[in-house]
Parts: sequence; structure tokens; C-alpha cells
Amino acid sequence: MTVTDDMTPGSNGAQAGPKKKDKTHWLYIMVIVAVVLGAAVGLIAPELGKSLKPIGTAFVALIKMIIAPVIFCTIVLGIGSVAKAATVGKVGGLALLYFVVMSTFALAVGLFVGNLVHPGEGLKLKPYEEAAATQSNSTVDFLMSLIPGDLPVLPTLVVALLVGFALQGLGKSGEPVLVAIQHIQKVVFRIMMMIMWVAPIGAFGAIAAVVGATGWAAIGSMAILMGAFYVTCALFIIVILGGILRAFTGLNIFQLLKYLAREYLLIFSTSSSESALPRLIAKMEHAGVSKPVVGITVPTGYSFNLDGTAIYLTMSALFVSTAMGMPMNIGEQIGLLVFMIIASKGAAGVTGAGLATLAAGLQAHRPELLDGMGVIVGIDKFMSEARALTNFTGNAVATLLIGKWTNELDLEQAKAVLAGSRPFDENSVEGH
Repeated sequence: MTVTDDMTPGSNGAQAGPKKKDKTHWLYIMVIVAVVLGAAVGLIAPELGKSLKPIGTAFVALIKMIIAPVIFCTIVLGIGSVAKAATVGKVGGLALLYFVVMSTFALAVGLFVGNLVHPGEGLKLKPYEEAAATQSNSTVDFLMSLIPGDLPVLPTLVVALLVGFALQGLGKSGEPVLVAIQHIQKVVFRIMMMIMWVAPIGAFGAIAAVVGATGWAAIGSMAILMGAFYVTCALFIIVILGGILRAFTGLNIFQLLKYLAREYLLIFSTSSSESALPRLIAKMEHAGVSKPVVGITVPTGYSFNLDGTAIYLTMSALFVSTAMGMPMNIGEQIGLLVFMIIASKGAAGVTGAGLATLAAGLQAHRPELLDGMGVIVGIDKFMSEARALTNFTGNAVATLLIGKWTNELDLEQAKAVLAGSRPFDENSVEGH
């Protein structure tokens, strides 16, 4: 699992936490302001808005630049995590099997809803090169040439899988290499964070361009995508996760949501489920799940059980393909699903990694669709809360289920805790 700065333990973590939260808060506000300004420019001065398209294209190019390093590091380290989890026996095996099944199901749900709603229909977005062919600007061309070209994703994925399994076969002698890749991953994610800090500029240019070209239709399409995504996540939590939880443990999903209300508030304010990791571990132990099960399931789930991110990836991919007027056929959608099953395991731990994974999926299957990602950049932040909340809930439910299936769940304690008769001690969070 990837550990971000806001999870640093000890006294330093106490100081770094608020600072990280403040930064994320300002980035979120900046994106919102940029989207509003971009929409206003596109509506008031359409020609000016369309001329700003290179700004959004440049940001997408920066994302493309970082795709291959992100995929390589996360897949190699992910295989190492799988090996580590699998060695702990029944708990690790059950957890990994459940995570693969649920994330695949969530990806399929995203595809189903995307095909049902058809978000982005009628936008007819055009690539930057095509739109700017008649008005070549030497300054813009020069600036675009400064951004390194992207590396092919599928060969990178194959190499990462081979390296991961090779290191797994080396055992302890391969651990120094894994540690080195962990350090490289930190650098890669730091670059990703630097790129995300210019997201407001990219969002401004992308939204101004698309609204300038299509008017209110663009705003309507983005609203449909966001609304459909939020409704899908809510139904996934209540119907799918709630149904599974009730069927296997007899526990009520609404009581679980109430029990985790404080964590949801923390996640909503930071747009990341990572910030609530220590609290989830403490609360699951208080709810009657044994420490070994919690210690294996929760951290592994944070890397491998990303239900909200899975729904986002497939819905957003279909949105871009429809908006570009290049809808994917069933075969391409199945191929995208298979790719995302593997690549989505690297979409945790850093702001923007989900965006990079989405770009990787599009580049691997339909590279011409990448130019339409500028619109997603503008509304990505608006969907991040739903992603994080769904991911977090999915891991909480998974922990209770794995505890039940391995006979490591005290059901009497769980029912009493969720009913509110045995309150959670906030002091117990210390040390997690």
C-alpha cells in the first residue's frame, strides 16, 4: 500500500496532517473557481474559450508523461503486496479473492451505467491538433514540445508484471530492489502532486474550450455524469454492499454508516480515504473484528479494494469516448475492463493517481480519446468525495465479512457497537 504524507506517524505526523489538509483544501477551492471561470469565459466569449484549448491539452500531456512510471511502480509493488498477503494464509487469500471479485463487479457496474446513461452524448469534442490545424501558433507549439512524450502503456504493464513476478521469485534477495522501487515511487508520486497543483489552470483551459465550442450542452453533460456517478455510488453502497453485509453477517449497512460518520466527515474534507485509515483500523477492532484480520484486510484493501475508483474509471472512459464521438464497442469495453482490473490496483495513495489510471486505460485501447480527457480534469475533483467514501465503505464492509468468514468476528460485539450501546473510545485511535 502506498503511504501518503498525511499518514506519517508520531509527532511529526501531527504537525504535517493539518498542513496537508489545508493544501488539499486550497487545491479543491482553486479547481472549483477555475471550472466556474472557465465555464463563464466559454459562455460569454466562445472564441476566446476555444483559443484556450492548448492549456487543457498541455495538462493532459503532463498526465500522459507520468502514466508509465506510475503504472510500473504500482504494479511491481502491488505484486509484492499480493505475495505478502498470500503468505498469511486463509485471511489473506480470502481478502484478495474478495477484492478482485468486488472491484471487477464495480468496474462492470460503471460500464453498465455508462451505457445506460450515455453521458457526453452530443458534445463532439475534437483533438487539439485537428482544431488548431488552421491556426498554428509557434509559441504554443514550442511550449508543447517541452513536455516529454508518453511511453506506451501496455508494454510497460507487461514489463512491470514480469519484474514483479521475478522479484517475487527471488524472495529476500529481491527485497532491496523492491525498496529501491518504493523510493522511486515516492519521487514519481511527488511529481504527480506537482502536476496536480497546476490542475486548476488545466481545468480552466479545458472547460473554457469545451463550453466555448458547445455552450450549455457541455455543462449539462458534465452534470449528468456527476449526478449519475453519485447515484451509482450511493446505490452500490446501500444495495450491493448493504445486501452482502446483511446476507453474511446480519448487520445493517445504515448502522455501519452512522458508526463511521466521523470518518466520512474527515474523508469529505480531504477527498481521500487514506486520511481515515488509522481510525478505520481502530473502529473495526472495536466492532469485534480480531486484530490480525483487521491488520491484514484494511491495509491490503486500501490498495486492492477500490470500488468507487473502479466505477469512476469505467464511467469516465465511456463519457470521454461518447463526448469525442468515438463510442467503444463491446469488445473494446471488455478489453478496457480487463486492463482496469490490473491497472486500478495502482490508483490509491496519491491525489491524481486515478486520473493517471484513467489516462492509461484510454491510451492502451484508444489513444485518440486522450485529447478528450480535459473535460474530466475539470470535474474530477467533484467526483473525488464519492470515490473516497465508496472506497472507504467497501473496505469497512470487507473487514467485517472477512472476519465473519474466518470466525474472527464477535457478532454480539458488532451488533452492540453498531446499535450504539457500546460507544467508541476516541483515545483508542492512538497507536494505530
